[in-house]
Amino acid sequence: MTDFDHYDVVVAGGGPSGIMAAVAAAREGAKTLLIERYGFLGGMATNALVGPLQTFHAGENQIAFGLAEEAIQRLKKIGGTPGHVKDMIGFVPTITPVDVEKLKYVYQEMVEESGAELLLHTVVTGVEVTEQSDLKALHLYNKSGAFQVSGHVFIDCTGDGDVVAQSDVPFEKGRKKDGLAQPMSMMFRLGRVDLAKVKQYMIDYPDEFVLAEGWEEVPFVAVSGFFDLVKQGKDNGDFNVARDRVLFFELPAEGEVTVNMTRVIRYDATDGNALSRAEVISRQQVMEVVAFLQKYIPGCEDAVLINCGTQIGVRESRRTLGKYQLTGEDVVKGRTFDDVIAPGSYPIDIHSPDGDELNVLKMEPGTIYHIPYRSILNDYRKNLLSAGRCLSAEHEALASARVTPTAMLVGQAAGTAGAVAAKQQCLPEEVDIQEIQALLKARGCFLGETVHHD
Repeated sequence: MTDFDHYDVVVAGGGPSGIMAAVAAAREGAKTLLIERYGFLGGMATNALVGPLQTFHAGENQIAFGLAEEAIQRLKKIGGTPGHVKDMIGFVPTITPVDVEKLKYVYQEMVEESGAELLLHTVVTGVEVTEQSDLKALHLYNKSGAFQVSGHVFIDCTGDGDVVAQSDVPFEKGRKKDGLAQPMSMMFRLGRVDLAKVKQYMIDYPDEFVLAEGWEEVPFVAVSGFFDLVKQGKDNGDFNVARDRVLFFELPAEGEVTVNMTRVIRYDATDGNALSRAEVISRQQVMEVVAFLQKYIPGCEDAVLINCGTQIGVRESRRTLGKYQLTGEDVVKGRTFDDVIAPGSYPIDIHSPDGDELNVLKMEPGTIYHIPYRSILNDYRKNLLSAGRCLSAEHEALASARVTPTAMLVGQAAGTAGAVAAKQQCLPEEVDIQEIQALLKARGCFLGETVHHD
């Protein structure tokens, strides 16, 4: 192992939270390194085709701004998204369809322009700890071999809490009663879909779908339904996946949709053998789903499989046990915190860990909840922050806070905090939260000042 450079802020994981953490830290003047295991950035949205992004809004009001909104505006300029459009299903106020290849480019350019250094095809293999029990360095591996990087602040944005686990910081996995996490899904792109035919069927049989009021006028097709046809497929033995509906969303490219219908239950995304098996099962399911859609679903008769995700989509794995654990009650009741770093508004959306159900705890329309700074801090490695999907939250709360726009907001806050801590040569917990909040607001972020109370 050879020594590498020292950084003010080291970010592990180039998903939505990691990208925003690195860009935020670098723009605040911190010498920043972003580490990503794939050859591109974007996390679940690009490597697992998880889309559309949802949601940037609470009711009629947009709440996700800052770097998250900058990314969407950059993407819009190059034809990679129509922006935020009404959700035909009505699950959330708006959805944001994206062209994942163009999104990869936008994320890459934001990181490059910020001055942050980027290491792709690089994985974290271990950590080094100081005598004071803080992190001193990350052990890394890529095509050049094994090496290490040291830093003042480290931010775990791996999604799976890999650095948290390697650092012996306590964490939880899954729901309380049995430790089972939400299922994994292999999403895929389908081309040559006759969306006019799909929409006409929805007009003819509206009771077969989950639909928002005024859905007929929505320009981008979103489908949650075909319940009778799914039942027919199951009865005939043509559809055996643990799913109760067809779920797909129109993409920016004509005739293309992103399909979310596979479901691999009872597998742990942090277990190497289980993850390998889940990948195999999910691709088998993809072929079954494609055949089912072609045979049963109007508008999909001539559809073609374009591509699957680079990896299976993971909804939930490790969750850090931080200074504060965000609760399901916090989410549903729109709870406020003085140390707020980001707003959230997505419903609690739990795909059953052991069945085919989708369990939703809806909030009052327009409800906003706060994500507190303490939910990315911990008492064990005090210079390690946890942002994105591995922040400190209960199983139920993570079912809301895990989504891409929220992860981007939390990532920007973590990067900002890391940069301030490095500049002041102190621990992240010692930074004045009001200074972090002021910086976020100065950078265009909304911190959910107006919320629904109990």
